[in-house]
Amino acid sequence: MKTKSILFSATRSVFNAISAAGVKYSSVFAPIFNVNRSWFVKMKKTLLLIATALLYAGMQQDVRAQHEDWLALFDGRSLEGWRVLGGGATYAVVDGVIVGTTGPGPNTFLATDALYSNFILELEAKVDSGLNSGVQFRSNAHSTYMNARVHGYQLELDTSSRKWTGGIYDEARRGWLYPVTRNKDSAEAFRVGEWNRLRIEAIGSTIRTWVNGIPVAHLLDDMTVTGFVALQVHSVKDKSLYGRQVMWRNIRIKTTDLDRARRAVPADEDVEQFNYIANTLTETEQKAGWRLLWDGKTTKGWRSAKADRFPQKGWEINNGMLSVLASGGAEAAHGGDIITEREYSDFDVQLDFRITKGANSGIKYFVDPDLLKGRGSAIGLEFQILDDKYHPDAKQGTAGNRTVGSLYDLIPAVNLSEPGRKSKRIKPPGQWNRARVIVRGNRVEHWLNHIKVVEYNRGTQVFAALVARSKYAKWPNFGRWEKGPILLQDHGDLVSFRSIKIRELTPEER
Repeated sequence: MKTKSILFSATRSVFNAISAAGVKYSSVFAPIFNVNRSWFVKMKKTLLLIATALLYAGMQQDVRAQHEDWLALFDGRSLEGWRVLGGGATYAVVDGVIVGTTGPGPNTFLATDALYSNFILELEAKVDSGLNSGVQFRSNAHSTYMNARVHGYQLELDTSSRKWTGGIYDEARRGWLYPVTRNKDSAEAFRVGEWNRLRIEAIGSTIRTWVNGIPVAHLLDDMTVTGFVALQVHSVKDKSLYGRQVMWRNIRIKTTDLDRARRAVPADEDVEQFNYIANTLTETEQKAGWRLLWDGKTTKGWRSAKADRFPQKGWEINNGMLSVLASGGAEAAHGGDIITEREYSDFDVQLDFRITKGANSGIKYFVDPDLLKGRGSAIGLEFQILDDKYHPDAKQGTAGNRTVGSLYDLIPAVNLSEPGRKSKRIKPPGQWNRARVIVRGNRVEHWLNHIKVVEYNRGTQVFAALVARSKYAKWPNFGRWEKGPILLQDHGDLVSFRSIKIRELTPEER
């Protein structure tokens, strides 16, 4: 009744607003209903009641629609419809709750028998301190893949100080796809040792997550479109953690009328979208100002660093990849470096790169292509691309400042996003890694696989001192130029690039 009263008042307010604007009800509505004005005035209250009833009925229908077609995946009494996969953890039903208890062995999963493609999944979870857990979705366990190991997308449940709950991990495959390093607003959403509400939307290639009503991840990926849902108890190395528990309840899934259900829980458009579909720009990215630096098909927008055309040898475009070919490991001795035809000052540039064993390359910015006319690579600040394990340059320089992600020969790359962890999250040769460089005036950041690994100010005395002790000391004002092209380096090793995109920063973002 309270809702109806509010609707009646709101409807009457609309009528009165029309009147306050100098328009009589009858002048507006009488022609619509094909009645005379005096009749409309007499029937005003009745019409108000009818309008209120219609609005209320519409709201009720919408509310009912939100609760229809949800399927309970857990009946509160048994594990019917589920099966255990993997290690030595155990699962039981206790007082209407699924309880997973840690034990020896690798990760353990309680998986649904049924497979799901497009859906919205909602559930509640509680995790004991010290544990790592997750909710698998669109996951599989095929005998042809790693001896039937569970693999696929996972919503992370993280009790550690890094606070990545709600991030998306690709179990036993690509690792972290959406670590919660650029969405700090969601870091405090998860409550360790308490019940938490989780929501996953997997519709087409779009995946979103919420924790306790707070939007966390927004991912675009199309590697897997169908799979089971599974509840993970992560392996534990410390035997003192044996017997700790993860709990789940109120698990339900919706597979129909998803657009309506999705609109009922609006997403926060400020949550950054990570797009893993090669050489594409989503509508969200375009609105944010991103544009492709490479179209995925041609050499348009690129040229040699030392000529006015694209190299005639040493580079290859194939299957959506731009690759510098192997030529013996020499620096810019075959096809040579390539640069963008445009120059950039304040920008956010990102790309995916894939190295081969022992490979060396780099992404340079604030490049002066006219500075070095002879042999060798063009001069500029460099995001190092390297196989740290097998290329000798990783052990050269100072304190690791020639390893992958580093500001080459100046600042070593270390993990700046995870408390207590210095090692980078690098994927091995043959897998794609994501590089990102953000420049705001003199302030610069390097990101590797969404982990910040370098930050510096190129206008300080500290930076000048680093340059003075480096191989760049002989170049006046090195690294302080106002603008320059973006460069991809030919270092004689096979390295591939894709999804090269840039966003020029607005004055407010600088």
